Amino acid sequence: MKAAHLTDRGVVRVGGPEARGFLQGLVTGNVVTLGEGEARWAALLSPQGKILFDFLMIATPDAILLDVTRDKVADLAKRLTMYKLRAKVEISDESDHFGVIALYGGAPGEGARDSRHPDMGTRLIVPAAKVEAQILTFGGDYGLDDYAAHRIALGVPEGGVDFAYGDAFPHEADMDQLNGVDFKKGCFVGQEVVARMQYRGTTRNRVLKVMLEGAAPAPGAIVMAGDIRVGTMGSSAGAQGLALLRVDRAEEAAQAGQALVSGETRLRVV
Repeated sequence: MKAAHLTDRGVVRVGGPEARGFLQGLVTGNVVTLGEGEARWAALLSPQGKILFDFLMIATPDAILLDVTRDKVADLAKRLTMYKLRAKVEISDESDHFGVIALYGGAPGEGARDSRHPDMGTRLIVPAAKVEAQILTFGGDYGLDDYAAHRIALGVPEGGVDFAYGDAFPHEADMDQLNGVDFKKGCFVGQEVVARMQYRGTTRNRVLKVMLEGAAPAPGAIVMAGDIRVGTMGSSAGAQGLALLRVDRAEEAAQAGQALVSGETRLRVV
């Protein structure tokens, strides 16, 4: 089992007697059924159905902890506070008090199971002062790059690099396929748009796994099929990467025997 201290992640705590009900009416994931042994992916959307924030929800006896991209913590806490009104909830940024550790590459063990993929591993949220000692019990810190390679190999996208906040729908970020949306839970912000895409099958763009023949393009680099723009490159590790592609155009290129390229690098959709 490998361990990585995810220094690029922060923690928002939502506590109080109405914490679950409060979040249930806002986010894409089911908070009511969230057990203490699961890290469940979810997002807070705009009314137009675009992803503003995505996070892993982890339940504790007295709160729901949101494991979120560190540079989005303050904005997420602010947005949740805007929705608070008279709800009996307490919202706080706990990023300076807690650290996030990912355990992966072995049999599931300690921590909350990351429900995005059976092989993603688990998450631990521990007091900041205990992170180093906790990491050492697993043999040391494998680092952000190694964990990113693990994530990319499983085809799991990362917000802010594989899809843009405020611009992507949940289906485009594969949240419908990676347990990030509960279509039976009832209303949440942006739910009508997301439900329409689900039942009409109107998703045109998706994050797809690609194999790279050449140097890895930078995130955001344009992917072309001849003179036709197909999408943009996301994160990569070695010869593997993720790209947000227009699915029909990628399929047409494949059927025509036309290569996808980004700069000087050829891409092959897995």
